[in-house]
Amino acid sequence: MINDRMSVFSAPAPTMMKLTSVIACLLLLLCACASHPSVTMPLDSALNERVLMIPAHSGNSMVMMETTIFTPPGKGPFPLLIMNHGKAPGNPHSQPRARYLVISREFVKRGYAVIIPMRKGFAESTGDYTVNGCDTKKTGLDQADNIQDALDYALQQAWADKDRILIAGQSHGGLSSIAFGTHHVAGVKGILNFAGGSRVNNCAWKDKLVDAFAYYGAHSTLPSLWFYGANDSYFNPELASNMLAAYKHAGGHASLIAYGPFKTDSHPMSSSPDGVAIWWPETEKFLTAIGLPTKIVEPALKRSSQTTRGGRSLYLYKIPDSGRLLLLDTSPHRLV
Repeated sequence: MINDRMSVFSAPAPTMMKLTSVIACLLLLLCACASHPSVTMPLDSALNERVLMIPAHSGNSMVMMETTIFTPPGKGPFPLLIMNHGKAPGNPHSQPRARYLVISREFVKRGYAVIIPMRKGFAESTGDYTVNGCDTKKTGLDQADNIQDALDYALQQAWADKDRILIAGQSHGGLSSIAFGTHHVAGVKGILNFAGGSRVNNCAWKDKLVDAFAYYGAHSTLPSLWFYGANDSYFNPELASNMLAAYKHAGGHASLIAYGPFKTDSHPMSSSPDGVAIWWPETEKFLTAIGLPTKIVEPALKRSSQTTRGGRSLYLYKIPDSGRLLLLDTSPHRLV
């Protein structure tokens, strides 16, 4: 064994150079995979997960949006949830593909199809994210156009129920979902807003955010349910109340669930399994009021145990009727 090891390190220079090149290529490949989590994420067969590239408008041209779809067993038609992601710091193309497994699981087991589009310029979607500076109103409206693109795609699918549609979003996606309310689409029954907003440095961003919600409220007739926690690191209770007041004063229809503190930061509450006890009971009432289903028809994954590793929450799930176990890291990405 010693001679074998020595033979590697005493190899002729050309051989050593080739070996070095191979190692360098492997390291680059590993780095590339690490920087694009969507490439390495295993698909969740229990939720019939698939990832598609769907067309979207970008001015006078077209882009393609990386889109995750979860569906219950069967052919449908299924009521629809279009769930909209937040914005992580840095380059939007470096953001991982959003899946919202906690939310998706709750809806799929109640018979919904869940569609999560990565809007223009995010993750593997083509095009570039449009930066509007402190024009928060325009930012939300631009993002809402991509939600419309995702809905247009869904409405062409035989498995989609065109008369039972719910729009939801977290953080930047919550802002975008509320902005989508200005689109008056038949079949869309309501909006869920999980800590929706957008924070921009070097300007009076809070005032701009309140103004944006006032505009959306003046141009929307959809009922909406909002969730904001007391220790949200981005949008504090005072700001949430101001946004709600502006929205409702302008004519919008919304109810705010101010649920108090959640762990160390309530901003990503909806991505935590522990958050379901906060948002689902109120959501169930809301869905019932707007005529959308709430009954469990197909249990998806059942949580069996929890552990932690390096401060991250790891859950072990048993996939029904398969005997297989799946370990999931449910610690939310930092999305704003």
